[in-house]
Amino acid sequence: MHTDRDRGAGAARGGDDRHEKHGDREKPGWADGLRQLYDSVVDEPLPDSFKDLLAKLDDKS
Repeated sequence: MHTDRDRGAGAARGGDDRHEKHGDREKPGWADGLRQLYDSVVDEPLPDSFKDLLAKLDDKS
């Protein structure tokens, strides 16, 4: 019989207890969603204001 402690904190809070094997480690079920969120932020274009700031910093070098 598994207890909440055996399943991790997510199960104790009523969270998703699914795990996926990843190499020798188990990957929690929420890891894919977090990876998708991270990737979507990384893929966003750089705002023009940031590009301008970077250009100014490059000019001063």
